[in-house]
Amino acid sequence: MSAIDVSVVMPTHRREKEVVEAIRSVLRQEGVHVEVIVLDDTPEGTARAPVEGLGDSRVRYVVNDPPSKGRPAVVRNHGVTLARGRYLHFLDDDDMLADGALHAMVSALDARPDAGVAVGWVVPFGDDADWLKDKSEYFQWAAKVGASTPNSAWTVAHILFRGTLYVNSACMVRREHFATLGGFDASIPVYEDVDFYLRGIRAFGHVYVDRPILHYRTGRPSLMHNLGKDGTLVMQSNEMIHGKYRKTNGALEYRALQLLMRTLPFDIAKKLPLWLPKQGRVS
Repeated sequence: MSAIDVSVVMPTHRREKEVVEAIRSVLRQEGVHVEVIVLDDTPEGTARAPVEGLGDSRVRYVVNDPPSKGRPAVVRNHGVTLARGRYLHFLDDDDMLADGALHAMVSALDARPDAGVAVGWVVPFGDDADWLKDKSEYFQWAAKVGASTPNSAWTVAHILFRGTLYVNSACMVRREHFATLGGFDASIPVYEDVDFYLRGIRAFGHVYVDRPILHYRTGRPSLMHNLGKDGTLVMQSNEMIHGKYRKTNGALEYRALQLLMRTLPFDIAKKLPLWLPKQGRVS
């Protein structure tokens, strides 16, 4: 068995100060053995000096060559090929882990060998008051729903038809499931993390960790904050995610979940028994 509990895979692109803060939040984690794989997605390797300057043997710096040109899915998939931990966590370079987050998620998954994914709270922070208010309200709602959703089947239905309950860095997955899931889908313009963890929860089930996991930075330029006013990339991505779900799990299951989520109040819907068959394959 690997002596490393969690491999934290962290793409970075021209955020030399923030990436060091993100790495330190991992190195502060107690009760788990970690490695941090930092993949610099700039051709110049601009993060090398600050990352290597930390002088911690748990941190590995890698130049992602060739650069992905703004496709974090490609970088994350590359990082997994270097990972040695039992579990995988994908931390964005401008966010930070809450103290105790990795131990809580590892403990939850160790206690539930039937679950492949762990999901927990997102706590936004930032200087822009409007952005912070908006994101705080959203993730407070997501935490409340996540804690009250009765099982993985209902979580899948909720993500598809009522809104996602997580961001990439608030999740953890067993490393042995990554290849089966096919990794992150780099063809999806945005929300490839939603697609990945939706597929992971559908295929392997999940456990909800009812505590803060991620400090999520708001109100600064990023891929997600600059999607364009027309929403084209968002609509295109959602269409692809839903299309993949129908292809993999069947139109009948997809329409049944859609009907339940769109016609019944959540408090009523979650009381109904819902079971989804195990998948023979994942695509």
